[in-house]
Amino acid sequence: MDPIVARNRTDLIKARGDGSVALVPTMGALHEGHRSLIRAARSRADHVVVSIFVNPLQFGPGEDFSRYPRTFEADLEVCRAEGVEVVFAPAAEDMYHPDRQVSLRSGEMGRVVEGAVRPGHFDGMLTVVLKLFNLVQPDLAVFGQKDAQQLALIRRMVADLDVPVEIVGAPTVREPDGLALSSRNRYLSPADREVALALSRALRAGAAESVPSRVIAAAREVLEAAAPELALDYVVLVDPATFAEVAEPYTGEAVLAVAGRVGTTRLIDNAVLSF
Repeated sequence: MDPIVARNRTDLIKARGDGSVALVPTMGALHEGHRSLIRAARSRADHVVVSIFVNPLQFGPGEDFSRYPRTFEADLEVCRAEGVEVVFAPAAEDMYHPDRQVSLRSGEMGRVVEGAVRPGHFDGMLTVVLKLFNLVQPDLAVFGQKDAQQLALIRRMVADLDVPVEIVGAPTVREPDGLALSSRNRYLSPADREVALALSRALRAGAAESVPSRVIAAAREVLEAAAPELALDYVVLVDPATFAEVAEPYTGEAVLAVAGRVGTTRLIDNAVLSF
């Protein structure tokens, strides 16, 4: 059955059925990673809503907002194949009033690691996620572990603001060669793709070590060997709840996060390690 395409709050109200609702927020250009999120949502709720909205608030100057892939008809087919009941695809003018003045701030947690490279990104992300929660009113929402800092900040927002939505994290989906699935992978040339594999190789090298300092050193060695084709933004080992860098001695889980630019394409990846 074709999903209902809702463009605004009124459409959403009409489309909402009885039973529990799971939301999968996306910016479109759906791939197998998104399918895994939809399937996780399907296993936990009676109805699944997928939002498709390229959020201008989370793109900074010089970033790829204008060329971010927009493949709505193909995305709709993915949703149809996965049994999604409702696709929420608003226009920017329906999401944001022209005189909008109030937005969320992500705090110190949103200014480190990825937030240090992309100032304001997480403010825009949290603002749109909270709006989606208010509009769709889901019981739960599913996000990918690949965007680990985003997932941690959404959990922090839900806790700090008492938002009645359960947050579910789903594992990163990878290509057979180890490259994490991303809508931006389509920008990579064959040569760029070979360079991009250094990100997942670095995570594997770090995961083979047992001491935080050696984890970072092993991962950095792999990434620096890929330079100058890979322009490294960061390689860090952080607390998964706060994204503060961990110090030795350390016990518990930590996120090894890497990011860099290959050609004109910026990619991120991470792995959760235990000490």
